[in-house]
Amino acid sequence: MSQIITRGKELIRISPKDSKKLEKSTNGGVSWSTKFSGSSSVGEFQDLTDVGKEILGTTSKGLFKSTNDGVSWSKK
Repeated sequence: MSQIITRGKELIRISPKDSKKLEKSTNGGVSWSTKFSGSSSVGEFQDLTDVGKEILGTTSKGLFKSTNDGVSWSKK
């Protein structure tokens, strides 16, 4: 289970202030910006897993996948 994953040169984490959102860092975690601003259909993120071609996100609404590095999500 992970709250933060590495995708290439980018770190992606569940926002510590709002678990419906994902944040990204391109400078090793020095600063963060919004990657995914949340959706009522996706719910609150609990876990992120990098499985190569996609990211899996366990949320309060079930299992979701992203094929574009966490920009958008669909039900798995």
